[in-house]
Amino acid sequence: MNAKAIVYTSNTGYTARYAAMLSDKLGVPAHSLADALKALPAGTPVICMGWLMAGSVKGYGKAAKRFAVEAVIGVGLGDTGAQDEAARKACRLPADVPVFTVQGGMDHARLKGGYKLGISLLTKAMAAKKNRTPDEDRMLHLLINGGDYVSEKELAAVLAWADR
Repeated sequence: MNAKAIVYTSNTGYTARYAAMLSDKLGVPAHSLADALKALPAGTPVICMGWLMAGSVKGYGKAAKRFAVEAVIGVGLGDTGAQDEAARKACRLPADVPVFTVQGGMDHARLKGGYKLGISLLTKAMAAKKNRTPDEDRMLHLLINGGDYVSEKELAAVLAWADR
């Protein structure tokens, strides 16, 4: 790993917490994408982190235009690792860029505007679905009840990649 920084976008704080945790573990600074665009030179090797929306890692496109993205980490509602390939496809990531997805959490009080409506619609659609999988049942529980899954354990695959 040659990354000199972690660059992230966060909507409700879960990605920011993971970025800080990973920063501590890897010994590289973490910057919000807005700050990184001002502070880091073009071409800086970075790890890009963002929250997942419709499978896509928010902020990746802007980060990839400016920095040398070495790995992408999406933080979402699904189980850790469950959305890796969907994120790769949605972001059109090159095959040589590792992608990781980790479970963040849900706090309804932190949602704003259209995102609050989107989560409400997703919850209703999932609740109405017949024959849900166990993964879908866990996600529905998280959508309804909220929860916080941020932990170092969820970063195990990322840390293993960084240590290689």
